[in-house]
Amino acid sequence: MSDTFHLDGVEVRFEPGQTVLQAALAAGQYIPHLCYHPEFKPHGSCKLCTVKMGNHTAASCTMPAETGLEIESDTGELNALRRTLVQMLFAEGNHFCPTCEKSGNCMLQALGYDLEVHTAGFRHQYPDRPLDASHPDILLDFNRCILCELCVRASGEVDGKNVFALSGRGAAKHLIVNAASGQLKDTNIALADKAMQVCPVGVILKKRVGFSIPIGERRYDRRPISAQALDDAPRQPGTGGACSACEGAP
Repeated sequence: MSDTFHLDGVEVRFEPGQTVLQAALAAGQYIPHLCYHPEFKPHGSCKLCTVKMGNHTAASCTMPAETGLEIESDTGELNALRRTLVQMLFAEGNHFCPTCEKSGNCMLQALGYDLEVHTAGFRHQYPDRPLDASHPDILLDFNRCILCELCVRASGEVDGKNVFALSGRGAAKHLIVNAASGQLKDTNIALADKAMQVCPVGVILKKRVGFSIPIGERRYDRRPISAQALDDAPRQPGTGGACSACEGAP
């Protein structure tokens, strides 16, 4: 038998071991998020899923669901914070959506639309990290990395290859390839690897397939990210719904 908490005044049932974000999504209640992926243990790096309980805030992806919690998410204050975080991510990387192969399939872009981010907000940093086109089938654009660590974890925990890692600290933190040469061609990455599927932005790309899906037919062209995330959320047996995220969706 499940317990309940309240999210923006709506009663949400949860099962033991679920986080607030997991329970909310499974119940059809959307909380904006970016670094969370249902197949990996959440670690709260992006803070887009921050919610409020009284005078306290917390990342809902790492916050255990508890009976009787009174949680706020869809408020002007929290959505303003989320818009600022999205603006900072756009400013920290080179995200030129009209020319990006991930446009329409990019979670950062989709969140920008969903949260009504209309201005840059910050001066762009324009990082200069050389692209890696050394692999015959895969392109890496390090300038778009948002440091979510999903490719690092997927390559290590699922693929068993440890192709990717993060190096440096603070503003100097960046994605690297675990090879003596630093180039992807000198790793054993494969197109079928989980690491190829989890990047929420346009860092890891298959060559020769860019723009193959027409504008208007891409993932977030069809439905906003708030609706798509609810479709993707794992459901408890008997509750209905699908988990396309577990079938390779970004």
